[in-house]
Amino acid sequence: MNDESKTPVVPCPQCGKRLYWTSDNPWRPFCSKRCRTLDLGAWADESHRIAGEPAMDDASLDELMNRIERGD
Repeated sequence: MNDESKTPVVPCPQCGKRLYWTSDNPWRPFCSKRCRTLDLGAWADESHRIAGEPAMDDASLDELMNRIERGD
């Protein structure tokens, strides 16, 4: 078996192109600088998000603090 057969092949998260996961690719897990930049832009404009609870606004936070102080 040669080294290439042991090297994982993964899809680029941006375009789906299959590539070898090696240190020879400075853009991994992306296939290119372009795909890496497009992905970064998607995070910057909030197209990509991590699921979770919505953030509290100031009014909700103040209401929660008042309820805690009252012992509710």
